[in-house]
Amino acid sequence: MTTAVYPGTFDPIHYGHIDIATRAAQLFDHLIVAVYARPSKELLFSTEERLAMVREAFKEFPNISVESYDGLTVEFVRKKKAKVIVRGLRVTYDFELEYQMALANKKLAPEVETVCLMTSLEHAFISSSNIKEIALSGGCVRGLVPPHVEVALREKFAALGEKGRIRMKSIFLRD
Repeated sequence: MTTAVYPGTFDPIHYGHIDIATRAAQLFDHLIVAVYARPSKELLFSTEERLAMVREAFKEFPNISVESYDGLTVEFVRKKKAKVIVRGLRVTYDFELEYQMALANKKLAPEVETVCLMTSLEHAFISSSNIKEIALSGGCVRGLVPPHVEVALREKFAALGEKGRIRMKSIFLRD
């Protein structure tokens, strides 16, 4: 049985992530969607909130499980006795970052392979950052994220109020 790990922050999960995960689940016997608990970037949702959203997104997929982790991804992969790290590629910029990461992971864990899947065309422009910015600015994210994530974004920004606007950097859609 081949186990693969699809790591990410998933802040929030969107249809681009779901596309990669469901396609990977067709290639491997078991896919672990690994929610990184302590990334260096500022997060909108807590680890528990992200886990809940990701679990809801994959509840209908029997060979996909969802777990959180911290530390090195390759150490989590080893701990789970997986052999593959799955990553998604949208644009050429992603390739450069993923290539560097794959080489570093190969140096740390030569027995682990990285498999990159090209995001489907309809999801190529989606990123968690631009989804957060659209939602923060009052735009509609329907069709970009599952309905439960759309609700979570609306509730999170309402709860944060003006603090949310200060906390979120606007880099895509304004100016």
